[in-house]
This record gives sequence, C-alpha cells and structure tokens, in this order.
Amino acid sequence: MKLTDIIPLEDWMAIERKIVAQSGLDANIFDTNGRRISTFKHWANRLCPAIKDTDRGQSFICAVAHMNLATIAKNTGQGVIEECDAGLLKLVVPIFYKDEFVGAVGMCGALMDDGEIDDFMINKTTDIELATIGELAEDIPNISRKKVEDLRDIIVAEIDQIGCQAVIP
Repeated sequence: MKLTDIIPLEDWMAIERKIVAQSGLDANIFDTNGRRISTFKHWANRLCPAIKDTDRGQSFICAVAHMNLATIAKNTGQGVIEECDAGLLKLVVPIFYKDEFVGAVGMCGALMDDGEIDDFMINKTTDIELATIGELAEDIPNISRKKVEDLRDIIVAEIDQIGCQAVIP
C-alpha cells in the first residue's frame, strides 16, 4: 500500500502545507523507504539547507535521523521527539493504514529550548566552516517541548482525519 493509494498526492501536500503554516517548521511526508513523496519544501532556517546541500550532511545527519526515528515510530506506534546529530528538533509521526505502516510525517528545523547546535559535528561531517555555521544558525527558532507535543497532536489528528492512524495503542 502506498500513501497515494489512500489519498491523492495533492491532499498529502495540503497536509504538509497546513503543518508548515501552523508550525513554521520544515514538514514533509515520507514513504516507507524514507523518501519524500512530494516536491513541497519549506526551510525553517538557513542552516538546514546548507547541511542538506552536502552529500555527507544529507546522508549522515538528515537521512540517518529520519530513518532512525521513523523506525522507532513504526515499532512503537507513537510519534517520536528527538534531536538530530546537528542538535535540531526532529519529530516523526508514523502513518498506519489498517495496521500497515505506510509512511511518516517528519518535522524539523528548530532548537528545543534547552538545545544547542553541534557546530563541531556539523563542521566535521560537512566541511562547512565553523564561522559559516554560526552565521547560518543565528536565526534558528526555538521551540518548547510543550509546543512540539502540541504539534505532534495536531499531526495525529490530521492523519486520523483521513482514515489512517498515527498512534497505535
């Protein structure tokens, strides 16, 4: 079962846009292989696109974080709130259809209130200069855990509304 067998791609993109409008963060819907299903993209900050623009950043920071958290979300049947190795918020909510895992909603791009950018790790992974990392990270928004939990609940409601499940009891 593919996500687009459940609702059309345009409807999934509308969900992505709605999540972005409510959060200001980067939000995408991913298939079971961890690939974005649409071309919709909104950057929550200037650092993330610089990281993803490098092969090592995309492969060793972004993709790893998504795949690890998507696996946890799939196995637990719950949304997962963590940080990627760069130190930024990563929220992954699983999507189940008739008890089959069919994908996930991923959200990222802010600093948790008690978080900080790991500029050393970003530099060593991507070769982006420390000064550049600092400059790009200046305007990264902060977000409270409570706000992230509220966003998770909004995503769960969106997924439930289309006849899928985002939480498996």
